[in-house]
Amino acid sequence: MQQKDSKDKYFRKGFKMRGDIQHLLDRDYRSEIVENIRENGNSMEAGGLTIHLADEFGFCYGVDRAVDYAFQTREKFPDRRIFITGDMIHNASMNDRLRDMGIEFLSEGFDGRPDEKFDELTEEDVIILPAFGAPIDWVKRLRDKGCIVVDTTCGSVLSVWKRVTRYAGKGFTSVIHGKYYHEETQATASQTWKDGGNGKFLVVRNMAETGYVTDFIRGNMDAAELTEKLSHGMCPGFDPDEDLQSVGVANQTTMLMKETMEVGEEIRKAMSDRYGAENLDDHFELFDTICSATQDRQDALFELLENELDVMVIVGGYNSSNTNNLAIIAKERVPQSFHIANGDCISGGSIHHKPPGTPLDAREEIEEKEWLPEGPVRIGLTAGASTPNSQIGLAVKNLLEARGLSMDEVPG
Repeated sequence: MQQKDSKDKYFRKGFKMRGDIQHLLDRDYRSEIVENIRENGNSMEAGGLTIHLADEFGFCYGVDRAVDYAFQTREKFPDRRIFITGDMIHNASMNDRLRDMGIEFLSEGFDGRPDEKFDELTEEDVIILPAFGAPIDWVKRLRDKGCIVVDTTCGSVLSVWKRVTRYAGKGFTSVIHGKYYHEETQATASQTWKDGGNGKFLVVRNMAETGYVTDFIRGNMDAAELTEKLSHGMCPGFDPDEDLQSVGVANQTTMLMKETMEVGEEIRKAMSDRYGAENLDDHFELFDTICSATQDRQDALFELLENELDVMVIVGGYNSSNTNNLAIIAKERVPQSFHIANGDCISGGSIHHKPPGTPLDAREEIEEKEWLPEGPVRIGLTAGASTPNSQIGLAVKNLLEARGLSMDEVPG
C-alpha cells in the first residue's frame, strides 16, 4: 500500500483545465445584474429604491479556486466516484450543485468525523479536500488507502497552519481563536501534531472565554475551574498548569479581526503580568493570520455603513462564519439588518432570514412580513466570501420585485 501513497495521486494545483469548465462556472455563478451595478459605481436606483453594494463582497480567491478545482475534478475523472470530506464551502446552493454533479459528501456541516464512510473508500476513488482543509489524520488515511486526493485548502488557512506547526515545534500551546466545532478550526488544531509537534491546543471562541484563560494565567482561577469551563476546546490530556506556561495565538481565518487582536492582546498582557515583560518572548507569540479576503469584506462593509441606510441585507450561508460576522457588524449600525441564505429568501412582501448573532450551528430561520419600509428606501447589500454573484443578483432582482419593479425599469 505504501507504493500508492505517491505524489502523482495528490493534487494541490488543479489540472490546468479552467478553460474547459469556464462556461459552467459562468452559467452557474456569474450575474449580469451584479456586473452592471459594479460598472455604475456599485449603486442603482429605481422607483424610490436605492441599492448600494459594498466594494468587496462574494466569492474570494480561495473559494473561487476551490470551486474551480471541484469542477475540474469532475471533468478530469468523469467515470470515477468522487467524494468531498465535508462542505466545499458554507453555501447551500454551491454544495447542492456539487451533488448535482454526482459528488458525494462524506460528512456535512459540523457533523464530525465520517469514519464509517472512510472505510468504504478504495484506491479508485477521488477525494476532494474543501477550502477549510481537513485534519491531518483524515488526509493520512486517504493517502494510505491510495485514494486520489485533490486538495483545495485555502492559502490563508495554510498560513495559519504554518504558525501553529511552528508553535507546537517550539513546545508552545496553540491558543486558537475560533469555533471549536468548525471544520477549519478542527483542521488547524490537528496541525499541532505535525512533524513531531506537541499536540497542545486550546480553542477560545470569544472574549468571555479568553477572560477565563487570563484569569487562570494571573492566578485568579484554578485548573479545575478552567477545565470545567473550557473542556470542549481543550486537546486530549490538556493540563492548564503545564500547557499555559508558553502560548502562541492563532485563529480561524473567518473570525472578526478586531476580536482576534483583542484576544491576543489580553493574553499578552496576562503573560506579561505573570512572567514579566522582559521574559515575554519565552512565553508568548502572536502573528496576524486573519484572511485578507475576510478583512477586505469587513472593511468594505464598514465603509458601506458610513452611508445613510434604512435596511441592510447580507447574503450567505447560515453556517458561514465570515457571513455571520458581517451580519453582526451590520446589525450594530443598521437595526433593520437581515442575513439571508440566498436570493430566494426575498419573496414578495416577505423575507426569510437568520437573526444576526445566533450560533453558526443554529438552523433558526424566521419569516418577516412588511419588512421593507414604504416610500424611498436606501438598502445596503453585501455577501460572504462563499456567496456566488448569481445569488447576489437574484437578491437584487427580488428586492425590486418586492417593490413591484422589474429590471426593465432600472435606468441603464
